[in-house]
Amino acid sequence: MEGHLKPGAFGISLVKGIHESPGTLRLTSDIIQEMLDIEMSVLMGANIANEVAEEKFCEATIGCTNPKHGKIFKELFETTNFRMTIVEDYETVELCGALKNIVALGAGFIDGLGHGDNTKAAVIRLGFLEMIKFAKIFCKKPPQITTFLESCGIADLIATCYGGRSRKVAEALAQTGKSIEELEKEILNGQKLQGPATVREVYKILKKKNMDDKFPIFVCIYQICCEGKAPKDFITCLQNHPHHK
Repeated sequence: MEGHLKPGAFGISLVKGIHESPGTLRLTSDIIQEMLDIEMSVLMGANIANEVAEEKFCEATIGCTNPKHGKIFKELFETTNFRMTIVEDYETVELCGALKNIVALGAGFIDGLGHGDNTKAAVIRLGFLEMIKFAKIFCKKPPQITTFLESCGIADLIATCYGGRSRKVAEALAQTGKSIEELEKEILNGQKLQGPATVREVYKILKKKNMDDKFPIFVCIYQICCEGKAPKDFITCLQNHPHHK
């Protein structure tokens, strides 16, 4: 594959997902880098696709360890209505892009159960704390807290918890009791959700590391999506979250 690339080529990934291998974390950009043998950066952010296509103002974050590459990517992608910042902490940038889809499932359950914005705010806050904790444990380099305040972090989390596909399907799951697979076909016209696949990989990692008790939001969402746990049990998870003790 690398034989088709010019010497000095470098790339950028917009893929929001992670992989368990074996019992540890592998980022999508790491896999691409290994396959193509090129230096990779990532672009993540609060970028709901139809709004970007309609040229409504939004932000994005480039995670890039090479300043020259970061400058090139910024010049390539940035427009008046698509503004971006560059940070070196690419692992955290990419991890936020994946983990926020898990939290958005929880936000959707809240909507489907008929709870209000106070409850959804609690899901976003507690889920955000678990995202930060996960990054601190599994990133190869210590994550920068400021990265979580970029578009790839809190902004993308909020946007997805209010407007993303994962939220929409999770709301329908809580209302109808249908499976994720059924709802994907009905609501997404064949598209696949990122949230369920990501939470499966995260759960595998946590289980193998015996850390599942440290991430009650992630684990409860996994159980609802993949093991048939009732969505209403997510409220119990929030009520008993260890952060309140």
